[in-house]
Amino acid sequence: MNFSQTYDEARGRFLSAAASLGIAPERHIHPSARGHDGETLSMDVAVIGDAKAAKLLILTSGTHGVEGYCGSGAQLALLGDPAFLAHARETGVTVVFVHAVNPYGFSHWSRTNEDNIDLNRNFLDHAKPYPPHAAYAEVHALLVPRSWPPDAATEAAIAEFIDQRGMRAYQQAVSGGQYAFADGLFFGGNAPSWSNRTVRTLLRGFAPNAREVFWIDFHTGLGPYGHGELIHAARDDAAELARAKAVWGDKVTSVYDGSSTSARLDGLLACSAYEELPQARYTGIAIEYGTLPQPQVLLALRAENWLRLHPEADASLRAAITKQCRDAFYCDADDWKATIVEQARKCAEDALGAAG
Repeated sequence: MNFSQTYDEARGRFLSAAASLGIAPERHIHPSARGHDGETLSMDVAVIGDAKAAKLLILTSGTHGVEGYCGSGAQLALLGDPAFLAHARETGVTVVFVHAVNPYGFSHWSRTNEDNIDLNRNFLDHAKPYPPHAAYAEVHALLVPRSWPPDAATEAAIAEFIDQRGMRAYQQAVSGGQYAFADGLFFGGNAPSWSNRTVRTLLRGFAPNAREVFWIDFHTGLGPYGHGELIHAARDDAAELARAKAVWGDKVTSVYDGSSTSARLDGLLACSAYEELPQARYTGIAIEYGTLPQPQVLLALRAENWLRLHPEADASLRAAITKQCRDAFYCDADDWKATIVEQARKCAEDALGAAG
């Protein structure tokens, strides 16, 4: 069984899978945050192959915390797949498994980290002016009301915004990322997070030798149930998009040209490769697996955000909201898990094929 019910269980399985291959993962312990049950939190890295290899395949889980239940399951399936590991050896590709980029959110069933930061909006230059996302200010108060569940007037105001501007405009306003409301949704932070700094440190360890880098970042919460949309996780560059399509097929979508179900984003995790591995050619995607309909996912995010701001919430409401958030990003069903693993294996194999 590759999928877990808690962060601690997932981490234990990851360590056991690595140990069975004779690998001792490198543990990066969070210096301050603790898990839901008081456990130590860490980002764990297992390197399969020569750390000085010229070709790398990076597989990351839990960038968005609670989405790590899916990503961890995919990583464990690949760690336990002899054919995949043999293919990596044959092509000379070192596979880097980064487990729980955001261990706090993984443990607490939250999409954001200990500082309410969305890590996939955090990887940009915080010394420069932030990308403008003025529309978020228009909906912030509606997204995070004073009480939960929100009243009819609040929901009617959101419906009016959608009626006037369309669902796509609402999605962009909400999820495109923003840097002005630390208590809001999709907050990109105002400085590099611990996870940001840690990922950059581990990437620099490969910098002297890496020349070809493929990256697959596992996500959930957008699209049809179980379907993995392959989203180009890179800068806005037509040649790089073409290269990603050459690896994973024409089904690769882009947040920049409107072909993706995702809003246009800034500060993507995988873009750290450009800065920390500048001598390498980078090609990357995020696999975005569908779970529940988009309105239900957004409602779960609003509820979880409200809960962060209201620690006085009674235990029953707290339990209901945290479960609502987990269920929005992890479908604990055999058919869903099977298709997640199948698609993850196909994408990882495609990367190895391109590298070889």
